[in-house]
Amino acid sequence: MFQQYRPERFTKAVLNLLIINGILFLATMVIGSKYGISLERLFALYFPLTPEFKWYQLITHMFMHGSVMHILLNMYALWLFGTKLESLWGTQRFLAFYFICGVGAFLTHWLVGYLGFSDLSPIIGASGAVSGLVVAYGYLFRDSQFMIIPIPIPIKAKYLVLILAAFDLLFGIIGNDGIAHFAHLGGMVTGLILIVYWNKTNRNTLY
Repeated sequence: MFQQYRPERFTKAVLNLLIINGILFLATMVIGSKYGISLERLFALYFPLTPEFKWYQLITHMFMHGSVMHILLNMYALWLFGTKLESLWGTQRFLAFYFICGVGAFLTHWLVGYLGFSDLSPIIGASGAVSGLVVAYGYLFRDSQFMIIPIPIPIKAKYLVLILAAFDLLFGIIGNDGIAHFAHLGGMVTGLILIVYWNKTNRNTLY
């Protein structure tokens, strides 16, 4: 049975996250071109043992993006999956989930880099937190289907999650593309653990 995904209207937290990310991206371009100050470098998250690390980077890096395509993809996924989840959970629980996944993402990036399986380059972007949202959606609405360009057939959400996870694992191992794939995987794993825990302790998280 084909169950087409129907996105919700903008929800409170998702809308505010979109606005904040958008404003900071525009500020990054304007300040960089006019004053030569790199907000990306200032607000990126560095490894704690480096002199560039500042405590506020733990949050600020989630709102910084390096290119138009980077922010468009992240914000589209935030809207696509986040609105449904926020409508289900409420704003407070949604934000908790979002930022916990973001924390899990950068901790995984640090751990994998510290163990020598990847580098410890500074990271920016909402991808880790958004990856957690994708997993939560795939877990709760697993049979909802999407059309993904250029694939000409609908794909279920649960398979989309597996494809994205396999993609990040493969390219994380290959490396050298400038993307923190293990941070994405960390957000996914964190999201999966959290949503499974919630469903065991509160049946109302299921939809």
